[in-house]
Amino acid sequence: MKQLLNVKELAEILNVPVSWIYQRTCMGPKSIPYYKMGKHIRFDIDEVKEFFKTEGKES
Repeated sequence: MKQLLNVKELAEILNVPVSWIYQRTCMGPKSIPYYKMGKHIRFDIDEVKEFFKTEGKES
């Protein structure tokens, strides 16, 4: 099973504030891919990397 990251861990990897991560989960189709588990949000780092690769090409 793949290890999922929490908000703080993803923020540390991306070197951005935790608040930025939360904002990017509320952007509809442009949101960072995430999994909601009850009140917790988790991220697959491979999906997040792919998201940013393709997001840059769409602009």
